[in-house]
Amino acid sequence: MGGEVSGDGEEQILPESARKQGGWTTFPFIAGTLMGSSIAVSGWANNLIVYMIEKFHVRSIDATQTFNIAAASTSLLPVIAAILADSLLGCYSVIWMSSLVSILGIIIIALTAILDPLWPQPCQNGSSMCPMPSKVQFSVLYSGIALACIGVAGTRFTIAAMGANQFDNSKDQRIFFNWFAVTWYTSMVFGATVIVYIEENVSWGLGYCLCVAVNVIGLAIFLLGRRYYRRVKPQGSPFTSLAQVVIATILKRKFPLSSRAEDYYYQKDGPMEKRASMPSKSFGFLNHAALETEGDTKVDGSTAKSRRLCSVQQVEDFKNLLRIFPLLSSSIILCNTLPVVSTLTILQALTVDRRLGPDLKVPAGSMIVFILTSTVINLTFIDWFLFPLWQKITSRSPMPLQRIGLGHLFNMTGMAVAFLVESKRLKLAQTHHLSDHPGSSVPMFVLWLVPQLVLVGLGEAFHYPGQVTLYYQEFPKPLRSTATAMISVVVGFAYYLSTVVIDLVRRVTTWLPDNINKGRLGNVYLMFAMMQLFNFFYFLFCAKCYKYQSVEEGNKSNNESSNAEK
Repeated sequence: MGGEVSGDGEEQILPESARKQGGWTTFPFIAGTLMGSSIAVSGWANNLIVYMIEKFHVRSIDATQTFNIAAASTSLLPVIAAILADSLLGCYSVIWMSSLVSILGIIIIALTAILDPLWPQPCQNGSSMCPMPSKVQFSVLYSGIALACIGVAGTRFTIAAMGANQFDNSKDQRIFFNWFAVTWYTSMVFGATVIVYIEENVSWGLGYCLCVAVNVIGLAIFLLGRRYYRRVKPQGSPFTSLAQVVIATILKRKFPLSSRAEDYYYQKDGPMEKRASMPSKSFGFLNHAALETEGDTKVDGSTAKSRRLCSVQQVEDFKNLLRIFPLLSSSIILCNTLPVVSTLTILQALTVDRRLGPDLKVPAGSMIVFILTSTVINLTFIDWFLFPLWQKITSRSPMPLQRIGLGHLFNMTGMAVAFLVESKRLKLAQTHHLSDHPGSSVPMFVLWLVPQLVLVGLGEAFHYPGQVTLYYQEFPKPLRSTATAMISVVVGFAYYLSTVVIDLVRRVTTWLPDNINKGRLGNVYLMFAMMQLFNFFYFLFCAKCYKYQSVEEGNKSNNESSNAEK
């Protein structure tokens, strides 16, 4: 069995053999698991739009919307997995069970490509009318997608939380999150190139079978590392504690607050309570929950009525969530760039010249590779060169909000460049009279679409690790797994938002017809760029008002350790 640590992250007194668990020894197993899962999801998901258009004859915008909904679900469901990991099952169990669900889902998707009864008949040569799938065929496909999404949701960010739990200090955790991101994006690049190429040029069935194989290998690697993991013992639902704060505040709302520290309740066995003096003044009305009144405590100091009395630490944890919520909300439109650019660029790629030679053609579903490659390269550059230089000049590490702010700028620029490139593509289509020929190729080389993708990848390299680090270190410790899943929740809302906005645009404008050569796709990019601009000012306001909690304490302890070593 793996060693256990308490839910607040403090290591219990363990025998010598158990103390050797955790640390960088576990990273190869964590990375191997992540690689298997990421290659698999990249292989089937990044080409889903093309698969639905070419194999199931779904309209292009409808296929894009289906992908966005699937991606949004994949991003929102991790919070449920995180809650299960924190409160009931633990990260280890959630990961291996979710991997099995993911494997089952991809097997079903593979069957839709292999078995003739599960996909519609191909289009007749020269005909624009193609047979639509039956309800049974759609049901099988969507059930496979749903199971694969659930499986991915249960593994990706739970792996991040379990990996971070292997380390005791914030410096190692920050390094882990950077390498986690590098491993993730590198694996996504492999899946979006090698497997997507096999799907489009060799066989859809073979490509999906490879997705199953790498997912199985990843699960096997994870199980092999079982003896080395340090496991955090589930402490029951952390949300119960947060709900108690609200209930106790309401019940004691008429009691006057005290200015004396001894009038507030400090949990006797909580390690975080030792440094508490007075509840903070921000959101002061919540301090009623920690105010001791007659009959609230027993003779031994424990609570007599838990619903009427919370510890100061419980109240402060709840306040931390309220403080960080505005920053969370500002990240929704920030993360909106990835789904908008990655999906709409596929539709653009289907209309331009993708030939790299007489026998080589860039798969439209592989365009996301440029985002992923840009992210991996820039993550490495940022971690090995830019941030060490920053620390040498300023004598301090860049803070998470600074990384997120730079991500805002690059994402916004990428959306603006996408507008300019689409304007050029549409003008070429009109000049060569291709508006009424949806199957024709616009005389524009596919690499014209690369700059917008590279800029979005650069933005991802800045804001994604910044958000994961911020949430992990600023959330209350009992919510650490939930914290790493919050970026996924934000991305999920971003996908749903892009789906709603694009659907609204289709209903009230003529910008997004099925044949984009007759539409105004550039206006969609421009609209999202303006949304990004206004959201950036909102983020600046939220960041200026926010005061770091755990991050500053972690930096302080790291600096003290460095001084002691000197």
